[in-house]
Amino acid sequence: MLGFDLHGKTVGIIGTGQIGLIFADIMHGFGCRIMANDPFPNPDANAFIEYVPLATLFSSADIISLHCPLTPETHHLIDANAINQMKDGVMIINTGRGRVVDTQAVIAGLKSGKIGRLGLDVYEEEEQLFFEDLSQGVIDDDQFMRLTTFHNVLITGHQAFFTTEALTNIAETTLANIDAFESGSGTMHRVANAKLD
Repeated sequence: MLGFDLHGKTVGIIGTGQIGLIFADIMHGFGCRIMANDPFPNPDANAFIEYVPLATLFSSADIISLHCPLTPETHHLIDANAINQMKDGVMIINTGRGRVVDTQAVIAGLKSGKIGRLGLDVYEEEEQLFFEDLSQGVIDDDQFMRLTTFHNVLITGHQAFFTTEALTNIAETTLANIDAFESGSGTMHRVANAKLD
């Protein structure tokens, strides 16, 4: 149960959209150094956010938090190669998309101690697991069940977005996108397919 102070730690944020920037503000408030990677640096980012290549972020960050969309370029962004570049004992938090993380590689990193702590609000194969009452059934996803055996893993079952306000925002954004597409005017929320560097 021994933890660590956030003050003085380096936090690496992958994806600096609205949520990534809010997370950066919170971590900066705890006295953390903030590094970020995004193919499109956010012009609204505060001056304390240092944009760096992924290799620098991986090798420097004590905590890595994922806030990027799932694209072909970000699929399994956190794989064995990425984990090998990270500090021993790194904390990884994924509240973005499950398939950004290679679960097998993360399990290997946990077993070796390379990953010291893992927080998942999303999971690669969550469709059959989350938002269902499985208390009376057998979960046949061996990787997921292996993750639940680690004392240093916290899985919250895609609950980060599950609020009245978040669902309302999702619906409003979807409707605004439909209107913008139909009318040919307005701003659509697009996901870029550029590769993270």
